[in-house]
Amino acid sequence: MKLKLNEQGLIPAIIQDANTNMVLMLGYMNQEAFDKTIATKKVTFFSRSKKRLWTKGEESGNFLNLVTIQNDCDEDTLLIKVIPSGPTCHNGTDTCWGEENSNNLAFLTQLESVIKQRRESGDEKSYVNDLFKKGINKIAQKVGEEAVEVVIEAKDNNNELFLNESADLLFHYLILLQAKNYQLKDVVEVLKDRNTKK
Repeated sequence: MKLKLNEQGLIPAIIQDANTNMVLMLGYMNQEAFDKTIATKKVTFFSRSKKRLWTKGEESGNFLNLVTIQNDCDEDTLLIKVIPSGPTCHNGTDTCWGEENSNNLAFLTQLESVIKQRRESGDEKSYVNDLFKKGINKIAQKVGEEAVEVVIEAKDNNNELFLNESADLLFHYLILLQAKNYQLKDVVEVLKDRNTKK
């Protein structure tokens, strides 16, 4: 990757949570910090105040675990997607702007990754892996059973049971999507397309 460094030999690096898409902080890298980030998979900056390389989390343990690095169109700014292992800001907040790093819907993306990992694990004790081994008919049947249970609980007044059955349905639906080689984002695209045609 070509880095267009400024007069100080640095390039700005925007740090973004790979799951929530929240911007966590802005730091600066020189070539050495960039290379160390690639090698260790832990984001390392050049600290302008300390005048040295600084791996985020080296003292606190709140590392920024590297997912991807992108260069912008002018090659003078990096977008680094990470999975943070704790608060990002030295003040103890999730972001350097004091915002909470949360997006409940982003959890579904994480859950899809977990389902994929379990599917590929070969772990005989894994419920997900076992379900995939039983095939599409069993998975589809399970989605149908969970849908019926949601309908039954919807007619009742036990909100806890309704929510639990709804969670079971969504979980098994995500499994079904993967069994058909799709993800939730593919369904969202269909909904967005329908919405634009209205």
